[in-house]
Amino acid sequence: MVDFALTDEQLQFQRLAHDFAEKEIRPVAALYDEKDEFPWDVVKKAAKMGLTSFYFPEKYGGGGVEDRITEFIVSEELAWGCAGIQTCILGTGLAAAGILAIGTEEQKDKWIPMFCDENNLKIGAMCLTEPNAGSDVQSLSTTAVPKDGGYLINGVKCFITNGGIADVHVVFATTDPAAGWGGLAAFIVPKGTAGMSMGKKEHKLGVRASHTAEVIFQDCWVPAENRLGGEGAIAALGALQMLEYTRPGVGAAALGIARAALEYAIDYAKTRVQFRKPIIAHQGIGFKLADMAIKVEAARLLIWKAGWMSNVKAPFNKGEGSMAKLYAGDIAVEVCIDAIQILGGYGYMKEYPVEKWLRDSKIYQIWEGTAEIQRLVISRKLGGKSF
Repeated sequence: MVDFALTDEQLQFQRLAHDFAEKEIRPVAALYDEKDEFPWDVVKKAAKMGLTSFYFPEKYGGGGVEDRITEFIVSEELAWGCAGIQTCILGTGLAAAGILAIGTEEQKDKWIPMFCDENNLKIGAMCLTEPNAGSDVQSLSTTAVPKDGGYLINGVKCFITNGGIADVHVVFATTDPAAGWGGLAAFIVPKGTAGMSMGKKEHKLGVRASHTAEVIFQDCWVPAENRLGGEGAIAALGALQMLEYTRPGVGAAALGIARAALEYAIDYAKTRVQFRKPIIAHQGIGFKLADMAIKVEAARLLIWKAGWMSNVKAPFNKGEGSMAKLYAGDIAVEVCIDAIQILGGYGYMKEYPVEKWLRDSKIYQIWEGTAEIQRLVISRKLGGKSF
């Protein structure tokens, strides 16, 4: 029998995250969007409450919450507050996922605890995308050449969340361009390492509180012990597993945006009177809201199913992680557009939050695998391929 009731722990985290989003995030969301600035003060408050580290294993100093549905609930609530600030609070998780997926036990013991110190916040960045290698990961041109007991890294990464400001960068590079997937390796590059620098900071359409920048490597030397998985380890499978594992969480953030827009549109439609009755009583608006609500509920079910599958260690044989991310990203854009339509001219104005939510929503059809790539992953899975 399927039970959709949340556990006491899940409800506790939902309340904690929602209260934080309502009291600490929403009041400053428009400000940080306008300033295009990383909200250090908000993220430090989140760290004090354990919201940046609750999902890391307890043995590394994290909260030890292994339930992925709890993780997705928190992500949804924080993004309901502001998707850009949510990315700042939880964005380190992608770099950490790379270390946990590929790293040795010694590497996990060394680096993961850095992300769990609530009094000395450290953040991470996952450096995968390049100017000429986005979805086509095996075309990476960043190189890692053995030298003096380590590796010399050269190349440029782009569109990197926390790029250049992170304390720990997980960098994917090729040790042998001719080997394709077989030459892919991952390295830990700490902040301040000689030869690593921040390039252009991007000024984005949405999620503007989140820091996005180029990271440039010019003869950047790291010791061999910083190669994730150890000497000879191939990072390709780990990279794909990392992305598939994190995609439902990205979908949860998109869901938070969609829910925020839906709730706002409902409240507006209840109070806006035209032709002597609230516009929600007009079929053209009421039916639109009904469709929006269906999409939000359906997205949550896909996300929670992916979370349940992760909890019971069931493989995503049909690309369920990609399904959750794809659908949630698509409906976030659709629901935000409909919310603006319901508000009419007001929805187009910056005095109302729905235009920001639309700008924030679009990236969820792009990052961590475009909507087209998600459909490719799903179709390949249906055809019996691993990825």
